[in-house]
Amino acid sequence: MVISLSSSPPSSSLSLIKLTNSSSEFPSKPKTHLPSCSFSSSDLSFHRKDPFLSLKGGNPNGTRLKFKSCALPGLDYSNFESIQSVLEAAAVLTAIIVVHESGHFLAAYLQGIHVSKFAVGFGPILAKFNANNVEYSIRAFPLGGFVGFPDNDPNSDIPVDDVNLLKNRPILDRVIVVSAGVIANIIFAYAIIFTQVLSVGLPVQEGYPGVIVPEVRPFSAASRDGLLAGDVILEVNGIQLPKGGPNAVTEVVDVIKKNPKRNVVLKVERGKQDFEIGVTPDENYDGTGKIGVQLSPNVKISKVKPKNVADAFNYTGREFWGLSFNVLDSLKQTFLNFSQTASKVSGPVAIIAVGAEVARSNLDGLYQFAALLNLNLAVINLLPLPALDGGTLAFILIEAARGGRKLPLEVEQTIMSSGITVVVFLGLFLIVRDTLNLDFIRDML
Repeated sequence: MVISLSSSPPSSSLSLIKLTNSSSEFPSKPKTHLPSCSFSSSDLSFHRKDPFLSLKGGNPNGTRLKFKSCALPGLDYSNFESIQSVLEAAAVLTAIIVVHESGHFLAAYLQGIHVSKFAVGFGPILAKFNANNVEYSIRAFPLGGFVGFPDNDPNSDIPVDDVNLLKNRPILDRVIVVSAGVIANIIFAYAIIFTQVLSVGLPVQEGYPGVIVPEVRPFSAASRDGLLAGDVILEVNGIQLPKGGPNAVTEVVDVIKKNPKRNVVLKVERGKQDFEIGVTPDENYDGTGKIGVQLSPNVKISKVKPKNVADAFNYTGREFWGLSFNVLDSLKQTFLNFSQTASKVSGPVAIIAVGAEVARSNLDGLYQFAALLNLNLAVINLLPLPALDGGTLAFILIEAARGGRKLPLEVEQTIMSSGITVVVFLGLFLIVRDTLNLDFIRDML
């Protein structure tokens, strides 16, 4: 979640996952806000590099599951057909936002710092109530939120030199408030994994050659040319696919995308028979090929549950650190190979789309989706960039290095406003791009 809380009265923050402000428009002299939240991951795949669960006696030593079917660009990028799945994904995202903002709110409240607003969503207010001088509201667009402080509110009757205004608090107090949202997301991620371990167990997999086709869209190229749901693709244009894992899916996707309106020969296993099918991909709006299928690794999945509390904490800890490593590694790859990974940065539409597909194909995967999203938001928000929590922390550290002397308010507001502008345009771009990538939108173009 993004928090724009400068050492003096900071400006409003926005993010990749939402565009939010204390009001429906951007003020010329921004108020102090703690908005949420930003998300950009190089991949929403739940596969990771340090798997620990296997089918060998249920012991933690083997290949970790990729927790979602692959809905990939040029194929079934995402599916908004199931309203229930969309609502489940949106509920997960909203819960994460509420947890993040609650972290900021509680950190301020427990220190006696004045808080004026707590909002879920952004834009026009749908419902609100006041309690203990705090306005709690639900807003029209539930993809963000913010905690507001009265530091620069011209309508506030609190004296500007009040020691309980956030801007007047010592550096450590402000650091705690700014960091609390990220800490809340990290704790929430651990709690989600622990709940999964205790309630449903952790999925484990055994891989087999090829790629499964769980779904074929009606009237698509795959349907037209004879591919059926449940088929297993063993070869593409004579190239044998590896055993299980996301690489096999990627190989199929790459061949399909590179061959619009050209015949692609698939060796398919159907029941106990193997035979070849020629599929001619349709041309997508961006010139790539698509055949209208959902693909997932060819694996068999079972569940492993802990035998005791010690096992539960052990499984949770290893899973938590594994997912954390995956998030950090994805972020590193994003920066080191930005030209190749920039297209994988996701906005709210893509996040809900992927979450909806996870919920539709595997409800248990929502645990992993929620944990991974929490960790992504925590890591991204620690980056020292304007309009992110890390940017605000950077201002506070600069203040500490200057012996407690704050940067001029105009300088901070200029930097923050520039960051907000960039994030607004990036957020709008991602929303438009991800919306255009939805299958039913592509079909209308």
